[in-house]
Amino acid sequence: MRVQFLIAGVQKAGTTALDRFLRQHAYLSLPSRKEVHFFDNEQINWQQPDYREYHRFFSEKPGQISGEATPIYTYWPPSLARIHAYNPDMKLIVCLRDPVARAYSHWEMEVSRGYENLKFRAAIRKGRSRVTGDERSLAGAHRVYSYVERGFYSAQIERLLELFPRENLLFLENSHIKNNLKDVLNTITDFLHVPAYQTYPENKIILPTQKRQNLGSISEEDKAYLAGLYRDDTKKTARLTGLDISHWARA
Repeated sequence: MRVQFLIAGVQKAGTTALDRFLRQHAYLSLPSRKEVHFFDNEQINWQQPDYREYHRFFSEKPGQISGEATPIYTYWPPSLARIHAYNPDMKLIVCLRDPVARAYSHWEMEVSRGYENLKFRAAIRKGRSRVTGDERSLAGAHRVYSYVERGFYSAQIERLLELFPRENLLFLENSHIKNNLKDVLNTITDFLHVPAYQTYPENKIILPTQKRQNLGSISEEDKAYLAGLYRDDTKKTARLTGLDISHWARA
C-alpha cells in the first residue's frame, strides 16, 4: 500500500477539525489517531526506512484511499524530502493561519502542556534563541519554542514546490475552513478525486484537548511586533499560494 494524502501543515491552523471532518467521508481512510509523526521521527533509520511500521497505522478498505494529519511535516526540515522518497505522487493539504494568531495559540498550548514558563512577550523575543540553541533543535527548527519561526511560511512552501508538482498541493486558509466549510470540503474531494460528501459534517469548532482558557489574549504591542516581522513573508506567501490573506494582521 501507499498512503496517498497528508494534511501536512500547519500547526494551530485548523488541522484537528479538518482531520475530524475527513474521517466522516466514506472513501477516505485515516488512522485511529491524528498525528502519526512518522516522517519527522528522528529515531528511524532513514537510510533504510521500514515503511511497514508506518502502514500498521492504517486499515484501508477496498475503494478507499489512505491519509493522515501530522501538521509538523511542513515545518520539520527533513520531513518533506522523506515524504517525497516514500511517495513522489503524494497529495499534500496545507492549512495556513494568520501567523500572529498562530504564534499565540501555539504558546497557549505549550503553557497548558507545562512545556513553557515564559510570558508570551518574552517567548517571541529573547525566547527565540532557544529555537537554535537548544539540544533538541534540528537544522534551525524546534518542536516546542518555534512560535515565531513556524509562521514564516514562504520558505516552507518553497520547499514543497521544489519537491512536488503544484497540482499535488492544496493550500487552504484557516478562516475559510471556519466560514465556508462545505466549499472547502468540495475543494478537497475534487483534489483527492473522490466523490463529494453525501452528508456534510456539522460545522462546529473543534479544539485540541490541551487548551487552557484563562491566558487572556494577545496584546496590541505584541501583535504589531509580530505583524512587522511577518510583513514581507506574508506578501510572498500570498504570491506563492494564490490565497487571499489580506485580512491577516498588518504592521
